[in-house]
Amino acid sequence: MSADSGRHFFKQAGWLVAANLGCGLFMFAVHPIASKMEAAEYGVFLTLLKLFILLGIPAAGLQAVLALQTAMAKEPAAQAELAATVRALLWAMSVLWLVMFIAGWLGRDVICATLKISNPNALLATLGLGLTTLWLPVLRGVLQGRQDFAGLGWTLVIDGIGRFSMVVVLVMLLHGQAASAMSASLFSQFGAVALAWYATREVRAVPGGTFVWRPWLARVVPLTLGLGAVIFIGSADTLFVQSQFDRELTRLYGAGVIVGFGLSQFTMPIASVMFPKIAGGAGGGQDAALRHTLLGTAALGGAVAAVCSVVPTLPLRVVYFRNPADFLPAAPLVPWFAWSILFLVLANVLIQNLLARERFAIVPWLVLIAAGFAVGLWWVQPRLGGMEPMAAFQLVVQVLGAACVALLGTAVFFTWGSSKFKVQSSKSAV
Repeated sequence: MSADSGRHFFKQAGWLVAANLGCGLFMFAVHPIASKMEAAEYGVFLTLLKLFILLGIPAAGLQAVLALQTAMAKEPAAQAELAATVRALLWAMSVLWLVMFIAGWLGRDVICATLKISNPNALLATLGLGLTTLWLPVLRGVLQGRQDFAGLGWTLVIDGIGRFSMVVVLVMLLHGQAASAMSASLFSQFGAVALAWYATREVRAVPGGTFVWRPWLARVVPLTLGLGAVIFIGSADTLFVQSQFDRELTRLYGAGVIVGFGLSQFTMPIASVMFPKIAGGAGGGQDAALRHTLLGTAALGGAVAAVCSVVPTLPLRVVYFRNPADFLPAAPLVPWFAWSILFLVLANVLIQNLLARERFAIVPWLVLIAAGFAVGLWWVQPRLGGMEPMAAFQLVVQVLGAACVALLGTAVFFTWGSSKFKVQSSKSAV
């Protein structure tokens, strides 16, 4: 990769970082407002945001696969097949969402009792978000594969602006609680979908083409399992904490989660620039894209994590400037979250690199680590009741950190170590 292409890479990555930063700033701005809800309702709001992310796991591989297919669709026949694929997937995701919505609504009493949700309308709004979280990866995958990073970035900005604006109206002015805040998220997501729909109109309008499910699923299932494992590790702890602790206290754990979310907003978008370049490139260009992405992610994420370690109260004072005293007790969690999420996003870079090259041997190990994370939470659960709440929260974050380190170590091995191991094994055989 030449110096000019390197500068172009960082220009594109810089825009996505800026777009994510803009989105993140508006979403951060939601929390000083939302944190003035009743304490229990704010904890429910933070939990439902994670549930909303988990609802998107069935579509976890779609953005990556669509980005790959779009990046490779150079000929008219391939472009027609891409259009047919996009149309079929949007229909399939709609049907899947309807099934999820009905199942969630039928089981609302159990879900509300487990997550301590007092107003079922909050769950209803979250289930409604399932449609947008299943559609957006399809549309954003097309934008990513076309390297239309302007359109991709604006879908993020619109989401942030829309959520903040509606929270101001529904929560601050009309004094709504978690259900109103989740409705604001629903509004913003539909705005992002509308923009992505418009930006991909030319791709979807190509006539003809056929969508062959079987070979396509052979590519998307490993991606969904691999990326879904990463999403699960980054989200399941919040739901676990909400189900185990007094709903008046869980907002403190959620405050640490928000700090980790902020770090990921700085770093995750760089991998979005990398994926289509690796999928559509070859040789040195792929390696350079990975190198640039790791460098940018480590530099940005490391700087944020270092600040969080030295001054753990700073991000809490920034996010919760309207009532910082209510959230400063969460400061001991901040360094643990910051470094855990840094390991997670670095692992995500390497995992996306492997998946873009269709090196799927890592996928079973990712699923195993996610299962191990769930087992780890189950294993510490009996000990939590006898612990002081902040010490218990810290133990949960340590389980999260162990899972993130395992992810990163596994990704490093499959990126570099596995190939060296194969070479050494072949030499020994000779």
